[in-house]
Amino acid sequence: MSLLTLDRVSKSFGALKVADAVSFEVAPGEALGIIGPNGAGKSTLFNLITGNIAPNAGRILFDGADVTRKPPMSRVAAGIGRSFQIPQPFSHLSVFENLLVAANFGGGHHGPHAAALCMDILERTGLGGVADATSGGLSLLQRKRLELARAMATSPKLILLDEIAGGLTEAECGALIETITSIHAEGTAIIWIEHVLHALTSVVERLMVLNFGKMLMIGEPDAVMASPEVKEIYLGIDV
Repeated sequence: MSLLTLDRVSKSFGALKVADAVSFEVAPGEALGIIGPNGAGKSTLFNLITGNIAPNAGRILFDGADVTRKPPMSRVAAGIGRSFQIPQPFSHLSVFENLLVAANFGGGHHGPHAAALCMDILERTGLGGVADATSGGLSLLQRKRLELARAMATSPKLILLDEIAGGLTEAECGALIETITSIHAEGTAIIWIEHVLHALTSVVERLMVLNFGKMLMIGEPDAVMASPEVKEIYLGIDV
């Protein structure tokens, strides 16, 4: 049984088609990477999965239920967590308080259990030492880690990562990969949009390529990246 299923999902803004009959499945515990040129529809796909925008056609199923018309909060409660490409913490709150908000309102955790859960996640994501720091003063790596931690605090079955490695140094990227790998090893499914290919392919089992809202290819990462069509469209190599 798949955890997430998109069945011919389409979305248009006027004459611009940003998702064109996209169909794929993600199994429980699987890690799927998504690549494509800018404007390919990658972030739009995440917005469709999370319910931030509604499709014009098609169905979205999660954990056996049709969530196509469900609002974002109900999808979070069902087990879909997300990080954003540009970190958006509550900058006036501490790192711990940011997680507590996610645990309370996204994961339904309260009281001492919520506090213990948040501290555990902070330690696992390398943020334990800045738990009381105001999130507006964090470094880029710390803000990226906080995005991941907030998604984890909702107790997701599936985490959507939107270019979480972008802008990091090689060492910072490696540290983040270790954290993501550990989360995946525990059985959490991941869909990861990323331009840092070596980071992406070190974690995911399958790779999907989007271009102008259409799914060009999906499969084992090495085979996908060896495709002449992918090289031409994504890498800009004239094959």
